Amino acid sequence: MIQRLKKKYLDSIVPKFQEQFLYKNIHQVPRINKIVLNRGIGSQNTKMIESSLKELSLIAGQKGVVTRSKKAIAGFKIRNNMPVGVCVTLRGDRMYGFLDRLIHLAFPRIRDFQGIQIKSFDQRGNYSLGLEEQLMFPEIEYDKIDQIQGMDISIVTTAKNQEEGLTLLKEFGLPFKA
Repeated sequence: MIQRLKKKYLDSIVPKFQEQFLYKNIHQVPRINKIVLNRGIGSQNTKMIESSLKELSLIAGQKGVVTRSKKAIAGFKIRNNMPVGVCVTLRGDRMYGFLDRLIHLAFPRIRDFQGIQIKSFDQRGNYSLGLEEQLMFPEIEYDKIDQIQGMDISIVTTAKNQEEGLTLLKEFGLPFKA
């Protein structure tokens, strides 16, 4: 089954971009490459790492990996190869499914939600945002969480600049602040 946002991209966004930016080839049109969900773990508690891994796997629909430190930093009490976070990279249909759930289910559940910042683009048209809690996702049950934790979401595009990236994500329906 083709995802709703993938169908929207192919049917309406690609022709709009070819008309607006005067692309001759369909492969010149920017697209979303991947979505990366990342959560840093403050403690070295193995139970905390396992619960974070389970929560991100529920949210993403795909098993995550534990990220480990590359070098020791004495000031932060981090040793080499110590677990410091959890990460999930989504591509293809799972990526479109997650983006659809983020836009239509998670963002409307945030209290006093005004929209997301436009300032969070990098020079290449990629977008990053941070969420303060995981409870906005319908997959997470309030009774089963140990601690409220946030996560970082990075949307990596093939856009060449900020303007193309912003236009692409607006067409997908991301609610940016006015």
